[in-house]
Amino acid sequence: MKLFDNAIGLISPGWQAARMRSRLQIKAYEAAMPTRTHRARRESRNANQLVKSGGRSLREQARFLDDNHDLVIGLLDKLEERVIGAKGIIVEPQPLLRGGELADDLAKQIRAAWSEWSVSPDVTGQYTRPVLERLMARTWLRDGEVFAQLVSGTAKGLKRDKGVHFWIEALEPDFVPLNQDVPGSNICQGVKLNDWGRPVSYNVYKNMPSALYRSQDLKTVAAENMLHLKFTRRLHQLRGNSLLSGILIRLSALKDYEDAELTAARIAASLGMYIKKGDIYNTDTDQEERELDIEPGIIFDKLAPGEEIGMVKSDRPNPNLQSFRNGQLRAVAAGSRGSYSSISRDYDGTYSAQRQELVESFEGYSILQDAFVAAVTRPMYRSWLNMAIAEGIIDVPPDVDPGSLMNAVYSGPVMPWIDPLKEAKAWQVLLRGGGATEGEWVRARGSSPADTKRRRKAEIDENRKLDLVFDTDPANDKGAPDDGKSREDDK
Repeated sequence: MKLFDNAIGLISPGWQAARMRSRLQIKAYEAAMPTRTHRARRESRNANQLVKSGGRSLREQARFLDDNHDLVIGLLDKLEERVIGAKGIIVEPQPLLRGGELADDLAKQIRAAWSEWSVSPDVTGQYTRPVLERLMARTWLRDGEVFAQLVSGTAKGLKRDKGVHFWIEALEPDFVPLNQDVPGSNICQGVKLNDWGRPVSYNVYKNMPSALYRSQDLKTVAAENMLHLKFTRRLHQLRGNSLLSGILIRLSALKDYEDAELTAARIAASLGMYIKKGDIYNTDTDQEERELDIEPGIIFDKLAPGEEIGMVKSDRPNPNLQSFRNGQLRAVAAGSRGSYSSISRDYDGTYSAQRQELVESFEGYSILQDAFVAAVTRPMYRSWLNMAIAEGIIDVPPDVDPGSLMNAVYSGPVMPWIDPLKEAKAWQVLLRGGGATEGEWVRARGSSPADTKRRRKAEIDENRKLDLVFDTDPANDKGAPDDGKSREDDK
């Protein structure tokens, strides 16, 4: 083939070049070749360059929609509910004895101290831990990232009468400068890195940057004292970008379209009727101006000769609006790890269809939940526990395995039950077959196994003390009644 091309080149070099160009096009992917109908848009910049050029704009657009767009407000509210929940991330300490058994007394001691600290964990004293976690999750998903400084010991302006001297200072991404790059010092976008690209420290504004009347000085926070939760889609990305980055245009366009349809519907609803004047209509300059009072069931007989009443035809509201809007909402759900039913509040469908959507969508919620636990809850809990042990609030017995001291189970909201009876029967089958534990069953209802068992035992003991008998206690359940029908069925 090469010899043939060379021979053609002696006669017609242009023909040879065209043949070689066509051969390269055949070898390449079709999608890689720009055409009239395919523009083949490409992105050659790295992740940090993208965030630096558009991160602030995306963040501010997402904040505007969170303040003014009902769909975005509902979307972020639903992500808060599914990722963090009303009770926040539940932490169940699991320290073990050297023999491998659970150290119950130590676990109870840690749970009590953790619950007390969770009442007021932040430096402002305004939020409980569940509220703080929900706000941090919303900031993370909307703005793309959130920071939190760990404050231990004593500090000016911070006072705690009892409990662990440990606080959280939650920070919006504006506190870490996005445009601060010092190549010689390995500082990129306000984060100092080592030679491996690992964060060493963060440069943080002492006050909110938008507060012009306050100082814009920076302070350096060591990486071990800073929590950084970011939403990324690429490797080597230092700062996060908004979860809504891929659907911002669609959301803005959908809001504009709905506003236009609403305006058209309001105009159509304001239109009434018109009087058509015929050829034999006679203009009478002395005739007084007529005023027509229209009411339901009216019989109007005051038309002049040649006049005719006509109605203004309206095509509003648009009958295709709902189907078009639902299609757009499905695209929004696909680009935000949400579910269509939750975003649109449209719950039509069978039990199987609803549960299938829940099963598929909750894996996305679980991924976000795992990211939040890994970047915020787990390091926060371990730092708090180290401080509690150092202050002597937690007394660690000598027979506890030191390697298991930080063990804990972190659980957030679980998939809701569409039909509780069906779900409960399924869990009973799993328990009887050895495929699940009672603790997993309780966590599937969004509760703590230890708290549930403690309250359950207190309830049963009190009923027995007062000689109260309820069928909620399995000991009082005598089984199915032995009636004639059951005996016939046994035969």
